[in-house]
Amino acid sequence: MPPVQKLDDQAVHRQLEALSEWSLDTGKLHRVFVFKDFNEAFGFMTRAALMAETMNHHPEWFNVYNRVEVHLTTHDAGGLSALDFELATQMEALFETAGA
Repeated sequence: MPPVQKLDDQAVHRQLEALSEWSLDTGKLHRVFVFKDFNEAFGFMTRAALMAETMNHHPEWFNVYNRVEVHLTTHDAGGLSALDFELATQMEALFETAGA
């Protein structure tokens, strides 16, 4: 498998436009998901973890009760790559289907 390439600033901002709830935070994609309760938040994390594992691309995340805070970056590329935006898009779709 070829190495993952870091996106340049123009590509990052172009792709970020499609993810209105996401922002940049210290060079990483960032989003806070809020759910009805802990069960919904944990269920989201479980489903997202399975997606991330199939991509071999794992989020930095933090959970307290009904909130899941996510940071995405590609350490091997030294910044943001297409993998980060793909995982963010999949997480966004998962959140929308969760009905939160």
